[in-house]
Amino acid sequence: MPITDMQSRTVVVIGAGPAGAIAAALLNRKGHDVLIIERQAFPRFSIGESLLSHCLDFVEEAGMLDAVQAAGFQFKNGAAFACGDQYSAFDFGEGFSQGKPSTFQVQRADFDQLLADQAALQGVEIRYLQEIVSADFNAAQPVLQVRREDGSQYALQAGFVLDASGYGRVLPRLLDLEAPSDFPLRRAVFTHVEDHIQSPPFDRNKILVSVHPEHRDVWFWTIPFSNGRCSQGVVASAERFKDKPEDLDACLRAFIDETPSLRNTLKDAVWDTPARTIGGYAANVKTLHGPGFALLGNAAEFLDPVFSSGVTIAMRSASMAANLLDQQLRGEQVDWENDFAIPLKRGVDTFRAYVEGWYDGSFQDVIFFKDSQPEIRAMISSILAGYAWDLRNPFVSEPKRRLRMLTEICAGEAS
Repeated sequence: MPITDMQSRTVVVIGAGPAGAIAAALLNRKGHDVLIIERQAFPRFSIGESLLSHCLDFVEEAGMLDAVQAAGFQFKNGAAFACGDQYSAFDFGEGFSQGKPSTFQVQRADFDQLLADQAALQGVEIRYLQEIVSADFNAAQPVLQVRREDGSQYALQAGFVLDASGYGRVLPRLLDLEAPSDFPLRRAVFTHVEDHIQSPPFDRNKILVSVHPEHRDVWFWTIPFSNGRCSQGVVASAERFKDKPEDLDACLRAFIDETPSLRNTLKDAVWDTPARTIGGYAANVKTLHGPGFALLGNAAEFLDPVFSSGVTIAMRSASMAANLLDQQLRGEQVDWENDFAIPLKRGVDTFRAYVEGWYDGSFQDVIFFKDSQPEIRAMISSILAGYAWDLRNPFVSEPKRRLRMLTEICAGEAS
């Protein structure tokens, strides 16, 4: 289809999910002209439903906290872990870092719609069902080619582009920025159920992470919502799926049947929604920024869903990029590498250390250790709450060394 017109905007944000809505709202609040291009129609399904406390700092910064608190989402005050008879719960209100003591567990279709609507109410224009099909960053200003739902196209010149396209990874694909992840290939199978979970002992105010009794690298999430439903998923390497049914519902149930504690928790659940799957989700890029653009959240890098860090990293990157871009648009000299990429990666690498420790079993030993000191639990709780950039926390400033030290202590006490 021919390009029918050329338009121009100061900032173009690709994607209306949490990172895009937060970044656009922050820039709009600072007086900049912002347009969001979103490929899908909202509301739309997404996983990443258990928010960390740090997320609410950015929701508040964007002027959306009152709306989120009034929406009736499930209150969340921590994370619980189960493996056989072992159970360990962390309360975000007892953390080391100064931050929010609680957050929410959300059905992302509703949550993402709410944030996008809030950005629009503040004055951000959002164009749904439009897709970026090419990007030229060789001119003085970036030019994006946009395709509308009817197939017609137009050119969109931007002063700057923020890619918040999530798994779509628009600019990494179009600009050949994708890089292989060093994380092993894993797959998730998940659904929503009417859970009928009896409480107690189940705590609806926490995400429950259950570990398979025989395979420590296989784990499950159980995320309760405020409407009596929950998100239920399993994550495992491709090898673990070989003896499971191809049918996704049967596959998920087979994993759960092998895990007695979780099977008992879900014994009255109504399995009324077809399961879905996503695989090979770990991703990386060659750079987080370039002349005229920056990458936010999952468009840049995604680690693993085990600690629900994805939305937190997305929102943190949105806040950092929006505030730095505001300075640039006001004529100040900025350093995207030292003021955006390096400090953002610092927190991502903290999460990475504990994700790696989870799968090799060392962090699981720490989580289930019965005699851990309250101060150490508080520091770990803060990381689980999303405060992975708080360098005052020794388990943030030296994650690998501190985790190794803790693992040795746990092993020594157990022997």
